[in-house]
Amino acid sequence: MTLIEFDKVTKWFPHTGGRALLGNHLLRWASRDRAEKFYALRDVTFRVERGETVGVVGSNGAGKSTMLGLAAGLVEPDAGTVMRRGRIATMLELGSGFHLDLNGTENLLLKASLIGLSRKETRQQYERIVDFSGIREFMNEPLRTWSSGMVARLAFSVAIHAHADMFLIDEVLAVGDSAFQAKCRDALAEFRQHGGSLLFVSHMAGTLPDVCNRAIWFDKGRLMLDGPATEVVEAYQASNRAQEAAVVASS
Repeated sequence: MTLIEFDKVTKWFPHTGGRALLGNHLLRWASRDRAEKFYALRDVTFRVERGETVGVVGSNGAGKSTMLGLAAGLVEPDAGTVMRRGRIATMLELGSGFHLDLNGTENLLLKASLIGLSRKETRQQYERIVDFSGIREFMNEPLRTWSSGMVARLAFSVAIHAHADMFLIDEVLAVGDSAFQAKCRDALAEFRQHGGSLLFVSHMAGTLPDVCNRAIWFDKGRLMLDGPATEVVEAYQASNRAQEAAVVASS
């Protein structure tokens, strides 16, 4: 069963041109400059099936996070279609789905509802989520008093207990201390063993073949290669080496 499908997806954002007076912005809007666009993704097509673990590689600005945002339904494409099926849990931007003035319990309930958990499901999972996070003593404190690591712990704990079909992850496993990171890896391994799908971004490309059966390489908004993780990572790293050699030769 296909859980995520991108069909010729393009996403662009307007160039802001930096800070300017309102009058200058209006003049730019009325001129040809308003057509200037930054293409985060161009004509991207791929799909993720149930049970697949797919890693995503690419340099900064390649379109990886934009792709995850589209997959999560946080943004819509400007061209093409994105199909989502089943329950999708996300661990994307730190603190997304949380409110700094609410306490831990209130934020847990908020995050769970955004993922799609019913009130009954959240009540059933509440103790497991809090135990997994390891921050029970702070659950009555407002989030603005928490460290970023504590916020990440709660976010991951809610998401991993969502009984999701797919987990979208953006560079997440730098969560908390080494013991908690190991707990996260074990939880994701169990999630995969039970047929869950993962689509995740990582800058540590060399480790992807250890956890993925497939990888996707993005460059400047385009999908360069989609295939076995070892082959994709080797091609990506070879491209990086060639670019570095070219810079050294030109200096």
